Amino acid sequence: MSNHIRNFCIIAHIDHGKSTLADRLLQLTGTISDREMVSQVLDTMDLEREKGVTIKDSAVRMLHIAQDGQEYQLNLIDTPGHVDFGYEVSRALAACEGALLIVDASQGVEAQTLANLYIALEADLEIIPVLNKIDLESAQPDEVAEEVSALLGIPANEILRISAKDGDNIEAVLDAIVEKVPPPVGDPNAPLKALIFDSHYDSYKGVVAYVRLVDGEIKHQDELLLMASNVNLKPVEIGIFTPELTPTQSLKAGEVGYVATGVKTVSESRVGDTITLKSNPAAQPLPGYKKVKPMVFAGIYPIDGEDYDDLKDALEKLQLNDASLIYEPETSQALNFGFRCGFLGMFHMNIAQERLEREYDQDIIITAPSVEYEVLLKNEEVILIDSPAQLPDEGEISEIREPWMDIQIFTPTEYYGAIMDLATKRRGNYLSEEYPAPQRVQLNFEIPLSELIVDFFDALKSRTRGYASLDYQFKEYRTENLAKLEILVNKEPVDALATIVHKDMAYNKGQALITKLKKLIPRQLFAVPIQAVSSGRVISRANVKALRKDVIAKCYGGDITRKRKLLEKQKKGKKRMKMVGSVEIPQEAFLAILWLGDD
Repeated sequence: MSNHIRNFCIIAHIDHGKSTLADRLLQLTGTISDREMVSQVLDTMDLEREKGVTIKDSAVRMLHIAQDGQEYQLNLIDTPGHVDFGYEVSRALAACEGALLIVDASQGVEAQTLANLYIALEADLEIIPVLNKIDLESAQPDEVAEEVSALLGIPANEILRISAKDGDNIEAVLDAIVEKVPPPVGDPNAPLKALIFDSHYDSYKGVVAYVRLVDGEIKHQDELLLMASNVNLKPVEIGIFTPELTPTQSLKAGEVGYVATGVKTVSESRVGDTITLKSNPAAQPLPGYKKVKPMVFAGIYPIDGEDYDDLKDALEKLQLNDASLIYEPETSQALNFGFRCGFLGMFHMNIAQERLEREYDQDIIITAPSVEYEVLLKNEEVILIDSPAQLPDEGEISEIREPWMDIQIFTPTEYYGAIMDLATKRRGNYLSEEYPAPQRVQLNFEIPLSELIVDFFDALKSRTRGYASLDYQFKEYRTENLAKLEILVNKEPVDALATIVHKDMAYNKGQALITKLKKLIPRQLFAVPIQAVSSGRVISRANVKALRKDVIAKCYGGDITRKRKLLEKQKKGKKRMKMVGSVEIPQEAFLAILWLGDD
């Protein structure tokens, strides 16, 4: 039976038509009727539809009668396209034998196409290149086919050319999958081994694990064992994706499906774990996934302190749907109790914030993002800090090391100068360049992660009219001349506004931040000083003027001493108020650090 199974995924850069092609494949195989058809059918989240980006892995089973008259079971595992979700891509690829590489005929090969292609080649998948959007006036199929041919060593005339939007030549894609993707290799009689490649949470069924069976068979009444967490379970339901969850009696080696575990916590059913039979367990688990490493850290706090428990529950449920999110409790002087969260990048952070607000109805404050630094203390101890508030006193520090990234920027050659200017302003070092096609250049830089996370991607897109694409990988920790920049509001340090900056930039950043905060912090009944402090000295200061009541309005003429007496009395009242008054800091102030653009 496994000879008639094909497990494949689709890899592409954002907006190269991956979700549209998936829609056409589902329609052509009759998996979804025209009446049920909506665009981006596998993108079930509102956010995915709005942003036109696949965020979550999803899976679907299709049945296709090939040219040899046989019926084949095609399991499509849909993968995200954004650079921040590379981890989701690597998990999906481990469950496949082949991949469709989609390239936009008007845009050509882009950074994320290459990044995902290299992951697929490492996983030893069969690659089927496909040129999409050949119906566009701006399409250059011949030039792009040559580009792909040079990349993969496949003759340009053998590369499929389709229009997913119009449905042109889609049948050829299905035939290529049957013909070129190898069937899964697995022993149906061996002890059960099933790989969990994703999961979601269901309030009735618990954690629903998406599985690819490598060996053996799961039957509905089997007692199962999760090998890494050593948890026993009896499945509530097993089944396949059509694309709805459709219960079945069993799943066999080579198939893709789901197991509703009934387990209520993510820590017990981890993505990358191996499911086996309790009565006849496998000797070794399948090779797991690499542990996800967050790159960007930010504090998430409830606006109302009483909502702390609700926020904790929401983060737990979100983590079930998003295994790459990590969080731990933290406290802040300014914001009380909350959580320190780790994300894969800024886009991942924005998605998590919107999901907490929309799907879990949370009112939250997010602090400005930071990265993880290595700090070498004078006693030779090395500590990792992901929040500026954790930085020890300057006297204890021997050196601070910050993470540097290798980045690759793909762009038309006309934007060469604009990109060079942007990268050098962000402390980037030029490494090399390559010309994969006559009018396209790949620029390679190294750049500090702290300069990359804030708005580098947005600035890159605006300077190149959206044509440039970016990919990045962690390179190393490097010793830099860094210092903590603290903000004092009414002489009290606000830990959530602290940042770690390069000493050469501390003065400019401090001044810009104070100017911004002066506009954002509301006026009080007393004057509020705002100060930027770095390396033990105040580098910038501004006062938020007090709201004044005209106490001498009732004095008509008369002796000046009477007016002075009233003003002195007001002055004493303001002084006393300043000693006991607290300043409410709005959400915009915590994000002001993000808006210190250099454009």
